[in-house]
Amino acid sequence: MLNPPKTPPPFSPITPNPSSYSRKFHSSSLTIVQRTHKRETTTYPIKSHFCGLTRIKYTLTLSIKSSISPKPTKTTIPTTDCGLKFREKLLYLEQLKINPTKALQQNPNLRSAHLETIKSVEICLNSMGIERSAIGRILDMHPKLLTSDPYTDLYPIFDFLLNEVAIPFNDIRRCIIRCPRILVSSVEKQLNPTFQFLKEFGFSGSNGITCQTAVLLVYSVEHTLTPKIDYLVSLGIARNNVVSMILRSPGLLTFSIEKNLKPKVEYLLKEMDRDIGELKKFPQYFSFSLEGKIKPRHRLLVEHGFTMSLSEMLKVSDGEFYARLIEMRLRLVENKQLLYVKLGTCFVP
Repeated sequence: MLNPPKTPPPFSPITPNPSSYSRKFHSSSLTIVQRTHKRETTTYPIKSHFCGLTRIKYTLTLSIKSSISPKPTKTTIPTTDCGLKFREKLLYLEQLKINPTKALQQNPNLRSAHLETIKSVEICLNSMGIERSAIGRILDMHPKLLTSDPYTDLYPIFDFLLNEVAIPFNDIRRCIIRCPRILVSSVEKQLNPTFQFLKEFGFSGSNGITCQTAVLLVYSVEHTLTPKIDYLVSLGIARNNVVSMILRSPGLLTFSIEKNLKPKVEYLLKEMDRDIGELKKFPQYFSFSLEGKIKPRHRLLVEHGFTMSLSEMLKVSDGEFYARLIEMRLRLVENKQLLYVKLGTCFVP
């Protein structure tokens, strides 16, 4: 049996007010927490001595200043929430019928661009007479335009077309819709050098660049225009005739040499057995489909033993071509009947 200590412990026991504490039991210890408004008094058990049925508890009392934290402030969603702004941009692109996924892939700067910046591009294009539906198609083809600065990137191009190329304002809309690539071309590096080359070549005065031929401005002089001119000259066509052919059919400068010009020249000379001189009379020959129109019509003429000039064979519609073919066959029958009649009268006794 343990005896209680002879001298009292240096710690004073606490008799808390039952109305101001809460009891928490942890195994064999009893913790009393007394709370006040500014102070917190916690009683920790140190050691228990047993003397018969008497239990004497010695406790350590620590006074700890209560750290009263300020009341939590209400969190408010700012009006410039990034997620909300990004969603607004996506909705705006969808309204213009622009593919958001494609636009973000081809123009990563679009993700951080302000919606006002994108809208300023639409305002700029609309000021040049381009309707909203066409603007959506243009921006979907060239998402780079979505983050362009109208005053440094777009208006200089319009100024060049209006004042240098001398395209009327009312034709600017048609010019851009036919070739949106103009809007992503540099005036100094691309448009103006090509324009100067074309002017020297012969696109001036009454043959000047129009909304229909402005597409030539986006082609490289070195890699596209000059090689095609040289190829036509290599066929034995004089340069002045090549100039005349191209002015009459500017599309010649847009066709691929390997996929268009060469196959059609080879078919003309070998299969159709025609002269290269016919190209000087009808340079539009290169603008017709080889498989879809040139070959089928040539074969029909060969089957019936007829011949036509290139323009007569290709310029008309399918219906008119077949009508002409039937007319030629009927005329052939009539001529044969007349011939038979003449021959018959010659043998009448």
